[in-house]
Amino acid sequence: MAIEALVTLKSDEAASVGRDRIRLLETVARAGSISAGARAAGITYKAAWDALDAMSNLFGTPLLVTRAGGAAGGGATLTPTGIKVIEAFRRLEAEMARVLRNLEPDLAGTGVTPLNLVSGFLMKTSARNALRGTVDSIVSDALSAEVAVTISRDTTIHALVTQQSLRELGLCVGRDVLVLIKAPFVVISTGADRPLVSMSNRVAGTVRRCEISAVNAEVVLDIGDGKTLAATITAQSAKSLGIEIGKPAWALFDAAHVILAID
Repeated sequence: MAIEALVTLKSDEAASVGRDRIRLLETVARAGSISAGARAAGITYKAAWDALDAMSNLFGTPLLVTRAGGAAGGGATLTPTGIKVIEAFRRLEAEMARVLRNLEPDLAGTGVTPLNLVSGFLMKTSARNALRGTVDSIVSDALSAEVAVTISRDTTIHALVTQQSLRELGLCVGRDVLVLIKAPFVVISTGADRPLVSMSNRVAGTVRRCEISAVNAEVVLDIGDGKTLAATITAQSAKSLGIEIGKPAWALFDAAHVILAID
């Protein structure tokens, strides 16, 4: 498997800088002006300026020298710092890719790839449920698409996304994705029989944990292959459902409440 490292640089005071902005910096330098660079990058002049300003703010020094239009026309050239930033960024990506490739033999046979490892270490999300899966099918119309993601041998989760999200995430059959679901969006139904509800996601499982407070309860279902799905429901609902550890239950949630993310 070809491994490619994508680096993002950020600080508390400035917007992040990743490969897209470094490419913009290179494009502007090649084109010789911000307007021409913006056109080549397929973005607006304002968006290009905003991105370039964000980079200058992050690094604390200008990366481009610009000159106003006139008889000779306007233009933009890289500063010595801008040249060094691009070179350092490319070297950093290459070094990270080399490190990840060296990890591959150690992970052989575990079912974990270097990319899984990095996202598992670094990803932070407020969603209680973050499950890795593979896109199994995509059904599209003019405005939206329903994406089926295989989570385990017995579990497929459906997500409803816009056509814009489909394009921007580069979603296609066979692509690995992360499925994010906030626990309050998940409804619990008990019993072995498949519930007759309109929700597009009905995931079978076994109650692994149930913690009940004065107001709320968190129910965690084992959905197979070592994966779990958590729901936050009211304490009264948990008691009325008669939830017991080891008993079969269902996690119910709408496809519109599922968020897809990529590494």
